[in-house]
Amino acid sequence: MNVTIKDVAKAAGVSIATVSRVLNNSAAVSDAAAEQVNNAIKELGYSPNFLGRNLRKCETNVILAVIPSTQHTFYSDIISGMQSAASENGYDILMGTSNSSYNVEMRILRMLFNRTVDAAILLGTQLDAQELNELSGKYYIALCCERVEGSNVLTVTVDDEGGAYAAVKNLVSLGHSRIAMVSTSVKALSSKDREKGYIRALEESGIHFREEYIFRGTYEAADGAVAFEKFMALPEPPTAIFCISDLLAAGVTKKAIVSGFKVGEDISVCGFDNIHLSSLYHPGITTVEQPCYEIGRTVVEELIRNITYNKRNGTHIKLNYNLIQRESSGRLAVEK
Repeated sequence: MNVTIKDVAKAAGVSIATVSRVLNNSAAVSDAAAEQVNNAIKELGYSPNFLGRNLRKCETNVILAVIPSTQHTFYSDIISGMQSAASENGYDILMGTSNSSYNVEMRILRMLFNRTVDAAILLGTQLDAQELNELSGKYYIALCCERVEGSNVLTVTVDDEGGAYAAVKNLVSLGHSRIAMVSTSVKALSSKDREKGYIRALEESGIHFREEYIFRGTYEAADGAVAFEKFMALPEPPTAIFCISDLLAAGVTKKAIVSGFKVGEDISVCGFDNIHLSSLYHPGITTVEQPCYEIGRTVVEELIRNITYNKRNGTHIKLNYNLIQRESSGRLAVEK
C-alpha cells in the first residue's frame, strides 16, 4: 500500500499544507505540529517523492549562487548568510564558480534555464545590463556585492561610495593631506564607486586631486606592493594610502615594512572589506567593514519574496558599512 501525504496528515491530525511545510523545513510550523508530522511519517513509513512533486510544481526550492572565485575568503560570510536565510524559508543554496568567465557563467546558468533551480544570485557577473534585463523578464535573478549600470535587477551591495568617503575622511582627520589610492583596472562598479568616495572626500576637505596618487591594477596583493613602490618613487610621496580591498592593503603594508617603513607612523594604510586577514596582520589593518552575512541574508530574503509574489523587483539595496580603526593608520606629526 502506497502511503500518501493525505494519510500522513490524517494520522498527525493536521492539514496537508502543514505536512508540506514540515517536508520543506518551513519555519511557519510550530514545534509540536512538526513533531506530530514527523512521528506520523516514521510510523507510516512515508517516503515523499520530491522529484515528482517538484516537476509538477516546476519548483525545486533551490537557489543557485554563482561566485567568481573560491580563492577569496570574502565570499564565505556572504554564502553563510544566504544559507541561513534560505534554510529558514525551506530553500537550499547551490554554489557554482565561474572563474570570472562569461562562458563558464552561462554554462552554470543552464541550471536556471532548464528549471533545475528556481532562481540565481550572481556575485560579480560577466553579463551586461541588456542581458540581465532580458533574463530577469523570464527568470528570478539577483545581483550581490556588485551592481551593473543600467540593469533593472534586484541588487544588494554595501554603500561602496559612502564607505570609501568615510575611510578617506578618517585619514584627513588624522592630519593627512597627501593621500593616495590603490584601485583596479577591472570594470567592477564597486571599484568606481569607491574611487568616487575617495575623490569626494578629498574635494570636501579642500585637498587637490592628484592623478599620480592613483594606481590601478588587479585585486591581488602583489599589486599593492607595486603601487607602494610607485608612490614612494614620486618627488612628493603620499603619507597615507587608501586601498579598495584588504588584500591590496596587505600588499602595501608588507612592502612598506620590508622597505623599512613603520606602518601607522611613517605611512598610514587603510583597506576595504574587513576580511579575517586584516585583523590577523601586524599591524592590524584599518578597514571599511562590509556586512557580508547581512548582505547574503538580505539578497536571499528579497529574492524569495519575489518568487513568492511573482514579482520582478529591480530595487538596489545598499547596506551600511562600519569603519574599523586599527594600528595601520595613525596621526601624522609633520608632513615630510
